[in-house]
Amino acid sequence: MAELSVSRKNIQQILTDTLKDGVRKTFVIPEYQRPYSWDKEKCDILWNDVKDFYADNLNNHEEYFLGSIVSCVDKDGISIIDGQQRLTSLFLILRAFYSKLEKMHKDLPEDKKIFGLMSDVAPCIWDVDPDSKEVADKRTFHITSKVAIASDNEIFHKILETGEVPENSTSNYARNYAYFKEQCDKYAADYPDNWRGLCRCFLDRCIILPIECKDVDSALIIFSTLNDRGMPLIDSDIFKAELYKRCASKDEFTAQWRELSEVTETAGISLNDVFRYYSHYIRAAKEIKDKEIGLRKFYSENKYEKLKEPAIMDNLIRLAGFWSRLLRYDDEFCTLETKQLVHCLQCYPNEYWKYPTTVFFFKHENDCRESLPAFLRNLLSFLFVKFIENPTVNAIKDPIFQACIDVYKHGTIQLKYPIVDFENRINALASSKISKPMLLLHSYLFDREQPLLPIDFQIEHIFPQKWDTSYFTWTKEDADRHINMFGNRIPLESKLNIRAGNDFYSKKKEYYKKSSVREVRTLSDLSHWDADRIQERNAQMVKKLKTFFESNLNFDEIVSEKLLEYTGGTTKVVLEKIGLAGIVSFRLQCDDKKEDFETLKDALSRIDTGLLRYGQKIFISGEVEDEVNAMIGSNR
Repeated sequence: MAELSVSRKNIQQILTDTLKDGVRKTFVIPEYQRPYSWDKEKCDILWNDVKDFYADNLNNHEEYFLGSIVSCVDKDGISIIDGQQRLTSLFLILRAFYSKLEKMHKDLPEDKKIFGLMSDVAPCIWDVDPDSKEVADKRTFHITSKVAIASDNEIFHKILETGEVPENSTSNYARNYAYFKEQCDKYAADYPDNWRGLCRCFLDRCIILPIECKDVDSALIIFSTLNDRGMPLIDSDIFKAELYKRCASKDEFTAQWRELSEVTETAGISLNDVFRYYSHYIRAAKEIKDKEIGLRKFYSENKYEKLKEPAIMDNLIRLAGFWSRLLRYDDEFCTLETKQLVHCLQCYPNEYWKYPTTVFFFKHENDCRESLPAFLRNLLSFLFVKFIENPTVNAIKDPIFQACIDVYKHGTIQLKYPIVDFENRINALASSKISKPMLLLHSYLFDREQPLLPIDFQIEHIFPQKWDTSYFTWTKEDADRHINMFGNRIPLESKLNIRAGNDFYSKKKEYYKKSSVREVRTLSDLSHWDADRIQERNAQMVKKLKTFFESNLNFDEIVSEKLLEYTGGTTKVVLEKIGLAGIVSFRLQCDDKKEDFETLKDALSRIDTGLLRYGQKIFISGEVEDEVNAMIGSNR
């Protein structure tokens, strides 16, 4: 690492040292930093901490530690690598003090203490005349930000120049300066004998540990080290700093990062999301199917080797563009079927569908519009049916990781899964997290030309959850059995759902007629709605959904899925799930002996728990991991 300097300085020393050697140097907030984002709460904490410290230490020389600042000198000035939020806030605080001093100086021009304090504050903010100690030009402030948008920069500069709060500004600069100015005036009114002492406390007794590096690479290494140890930066901030450090052209990288940020914002996803999706493309290329590790740990392995890929920024921007077009249902990019399938997947209980879809994009960038619907049909069918059988995230992790690898190697996937006891299983999950996307899917299957439902659609109970028992009698048992059935629920625009409320069907169907959902409108033609209607519609819905899933999962073929593999001594045990013609069984192989079981519980009960506890685990699926852990725990 290049040479660095670590010292201990108060605020006045740090801000006036920029003028040493007769050359004015400016604090620069580099492009790769986050914009100024401190809110009023953080400003309040800083102000009150120093104010309380001063009140508790009026008669001693104790000092208050504000933290560290990591910087390096470059052609533009002193680049702040870490600590820019705190430093910017200090400039705003000192400008508020100076505004108050200016007004006092006009009222009491002969008070030398006021002028002396002004003379100490001024060089922290602007260039001053070395003889008169007066500000030469209030536009020569010693801080500038390259990361802020032009309008915010203008507001910050105007505050430093004029000391006034810009009207109607929602900028963090304006809000926080107004807060500091208000607190300064209030403290001066409440404690007239002490307020100048508080200003002096900020200058002389607030200590910062500046870490001054000779080059940006060293500063970024320290920045990453500090933040890897728990300081509040999100993962993409760390990645941004690492990428910036390695890029050939800083200007080109800044433009690319800005483009990436803008695209992710339009997509409604975060920068961390893009890095996470991309990590699964990297995992697929390396055929990694182990469980995920933290995003920062994933990219930081081998000294951030994965971020050294020459095309990484281009890949991230392309990937963000894909998700932006897909999640905004871009007409030029999405067929109607794609929009419908993505809408259903967005309602799915987790985001694992996005990982193989990311890999698919990179393999089909040139024909994505045409090839994506078939891919999504298969992926959605697998995820929905798998959730119906086992509604846990662990159940889909391993197959999804394998699917990413298969897409990378072969360009697509053909996920196969047996559909077993579908009617009973889906009805048992009528109130689960899968019910909303399942009901939405049915509406799209009911009318393949159905335009997208509003994003904020709600699930309507046709027979209401609450009803007036004086007009309609239904036992609690009947109600519990029918009200939450799939057959009694339907996706509906939120405004219509609110209006329909808990009215009976005879009134509700007037609102159903106004719906843009064809399936809803057909319900308005019925004369009444009762238990028989609910059961009839429920059976029709289950049949339609099952037919769709069967057509996309090749359920009649033999499907084999390994659930676990353990070895111990000369013994080897492998457990597989076997699907054939819609029938699922479990095959346990112990060395050369194979045995089939109808239930997973029976198969697991035949495995020696000693082997599970002390043997070598070669593989275990998330689907059985909890059961195996319970077996081991119960026999300890």
